Amino acid sequence: MRKILEHCPSCHHDLEVTQLSCPDCDTVIAGHFIPTRFSKLSPDNLSFAELFIQLRGNIKDMEREMGISYPTVRGRLNEVIRELGFDVVEAETVGIEDKHTEERRIILTQLKQGKINVSDAVEMLKKYQP
Repeated sequence: MRKILEHCPSCHHDLEVTQLSCPDCDTVIAGHFIPTRFSKLSPDNLSFAELFIQLRGNIKDMEREMGISYPTVRGRLNEVIRELGFDVVEAETVGIEDKHTEERRIILTQLKQGKINVSDAVEMLKKYQP
């Protein structure tokens, strides 16, 4: 099935969904319907978002399930966030590294290696919020 078009191919204004139909019984419903933000996602990013939600946002599980690295998962997540219409501001991208960056990295590495649990990591990271 094709993805819903968002913009008019002629004038580029936003399109509006005005009809829904049942392929089983041919019932047709006409009206004005607003698509969700998720209808803006490409098929690949929609699949990524669905898996991310299914795995409860656990990036380590995303790495394992997709066979990709943490930076790749994070990059894909940022792509989804942008496609949904939200801004993504990354410290490394805009050069806003604060003095606690290294401490946060150490804590996250310990968490990734299983040396500390999530609740301990959260408590430790609170001390290093920018």
